[in-house]
Amino acid sequence: MTTEPPEKLLTPVLSATWDEHHPWTLDTYRSRADGYRGLSAALRMQPDEVIALVKDAGLRGRGGAGFPTGMKWQFIPQGDGKPHYLVVNADESEPGTCKDIPLLFANPHSLIEGMVIASYAIRCNHAFVYLRGEVVPVLRRLQAAVAEAYAAGLLGKDIQGSGFDLDITVHAGAGAYICGEETALLDSLEGRRGQPRLRPPFPAIAGLYACPTVVNNVESIASVPAILHRGKEWFRSMGSEKSPGFTLYSLSGHVTNPGQYEAPLGVTLRQLLEMSGGVREGHRLKFWTPGGSSTPMFTEEHLDVPLDYEGVGAAGSMLGTKALQVFDETTCVVRAVTRWTEFYAHESCGKCTPCREGTYWLVQLMRRIESGEGTQADLDKLLDLCDNILGRAFCALGDGATSPITSSLQFFREEYEQHIAQRGCPFDPAASTVWAGRTAVNGNATRQPVQEKGVLA
Repeated sequence: MTTEPPEKLLTPVLSATWDEHHPWTLDTYRSRADGYRGLSAALRMQPDEVIALVKDAGLRGRGGAGFPTGMKWQFIPQGDGKPHYLVVNADESEPGTCKDIPLLFANPHSLIEGMVIASYAIRCNHAFVYLRGEVVPVLRRLQAAVAEAYAAGLLGKDIQGSGFDLDITVHAGAGAYICGEETALLDSLEGRRGQPRLRPPFPAIAGLYACPTVVNNVESIASVPAILHRGKEWFRSMGSEKSPGFTLYSLSGHVTNPGQYEAPLGVTLRQLLEMSGGVREGHRLKFWTPGGSSTPMFTEEHLDVPLDYEGVGAAGSMLGTKALQVFDETTCVVRAVTRWTEFYAHESCGKCTPCREGTYWLVQLMRRIESGEGTQADLDKLLDLCDNILGRAFCALGDGATSPITSSLQFFREEYEQHIAQRGCPFDPAASTVWAGRTAVNGNATRQPVQEKGVLA
């Protein structure tokens, strides 16, 4: 865990030019962010040397699992006579996750440069970006940046006189969360219905068009140019030993100044809150997610957990996409978890029974408890359903759907029991609970429950 004062923790690399005039242009990227110097360095090296450099730097995937990026590149077989493909997963769709879309909107050339470097390393001549289809302004900006790169000789034939050729295709998805799963993304990219594939074979052996394929997250690839330009020692000087480097933390919810905070891995939520003005005025932290809605939630007792892969894992959750959603004491845990569960049930592709049927019944139980019609037996039934989904679904969507439920029952079981005992939500002013101390904060009325008949402590 880092001991730097909060104001000195920010490490703007990917976000360094976001406040510049027209930061998305090639001219700004080259003049203000050392743009394409990493590519020049990579083209002077052998492809295997580039892979070794990224591997030695310790860059881990920024899309959720944290798998070493260089190792993933190394899995691609060489001399197999097949075309190799790079696919960038920009289908950012999970509630609370909001780092890749702002990055592409403000700094698309960091991704393009990273894609050229990665493609050179894995001997790929055609790369793809699978972008969430709803973000049309980002799609247009990325397409314009690709056109700029072609015009400047940074894409196409004989890039910078190196003899290396690369084409990039930007593909807009149709708005399916399941296509964020890498094999479902590949099926969608091939024109089929987006559903997870049975593995093995893994994409590194039989991916896009049954050829060796690397699938990486936007931030993972965009982080590569700085490593090539500044070196692995510079990259390892930030973060922790097993989770080195910088990353984007997406802070949202009940905070004074939500947004993207680029800092070394290992920073804590307490430090990020100090930088962002803290929880909104007049309120206190109740619970938060370290990596999006699919990761087990934390409470205020976890404020000092190092936000790296090992630290968050040891505390019982996952770093995921570093989507830090902050909720104060006015939030009903049951209501929030119900909304998340409805999302996962809606986005289930239906391919496997545990996820298709399990998420449906989770929604029915959560709605029943939220509305005050649940029983104590429903709480045990929820846990039993989660146990039958966890580890038994075809992909990680089923596991993600269970995380908010099991973790909220771990930390806030009494709130579930209040919904059952009071036959309604204790946070609903129309319920039987007496609400007092109504004050206006930022134009919104806040409610503080007082004890009535022993219902609320």
